[in-house]
Amino acid sequence: MKTTRRNVLKNLVLAPLFLGTNRLMAHTNLLDKKKTSRLQYSINAYSFNTELRNGEMTFYDMMEYAANIGLDAIDLTGYYFNSYPEAPSNKELFDLKRKALELGLDISWTGVRNDFATPNLAKRNNDIEMIKNWLQVSSLIGSPIMRIFTGRHKNKAYSKQDVKQWMLNDFKTCAKYGELNGVIVGLQNHDEFLFTSDEIIDVLEKVNSDWFGLILDCGSLPSDDTYREIENLAPYANYYFVKEHIKQKDSTKVPADLKRIAKIIQSSNYRGYVSFESLKEGNTKEIIKDMFSEFKSGLN
Repeated sequence: MKTTRRNVLKNLVLAPLFLGTNRLMAHTNLLDKKKTSRLQYSINAYSFNTELRNGEMTFYDMMEYAANIGLDAIDLTGYYFNSYPEAPSNKELFDLKRKALELGLDISWTGVRNDFATPNLAKRNNDIEMIKNWLQVSSLIGSPIMRIFTGRHKNKAYSKQDVKQWMLNDFKTCAKYGELNGVIVGLQNHDEFLFTSDEIIDVLEKVNSDWFGLILDCGSLPSDDTYREIENLAPYANYYFVKEHIKQKDSTKVPADLKRIAKIIQSSNYRGYVSFESLKEGNTKEIIKDMFSEFKSGLN
């Protein structure tokens, strides 16, 4: 069975009971291909990494900014909570949830950092437990998808195929916890272990779970033809990250054609969130605002 975004959404009839809203979920129109995609827009907390870590900015500040420039949601990365890797208190989560409601925003995404490429079984099991706890956080805060990583293959004593096999088992375990909490476990391609669209699709299909999906990071697909790679992955995408760069085959960053990416996403009939993430030096608020404007200018 091909675990594309289309399969996922077809089987999520009861998802609104868990999530409280239909519009949070990525959606492909199965009935009328002539209709345009319905995009919603978010911002990833990592854009303000320095400011959030040194205290110059809070999640509340980020919410205000997102609402002011017309975004629909925010991504709240787990490691900007003071408690991380432990889960925040319910009060902290519910205060954020209430603020989002006041501003007309969704909290569409949460994310953690894990390493499933390590041969250390205890460490992988600890990461699975952390993911389990943060899936509960995601459910409480109303986020329908939570980001995880592969990890980077560093131990030469094990082949990539060895690593991939235990990684698949770990992903399947996480997907089961995702199902229990009504939250999709979203694998973000991150130029660490899975480098091509074919590799990513192979993992998605082998995990083969409606509760395991893809957060398509357009800026982390090293290739001689990144835009073709994005097109290959588009049918599987549950969420998009758009950065100001794409990567060449050797991982060198070059400016992204945001209008072209917008057209690829729109032509796939995607219905869901596109999240902007800036890694450039400079005024991040202005950079994100310009990215948002340029992306939208590429839509029909």
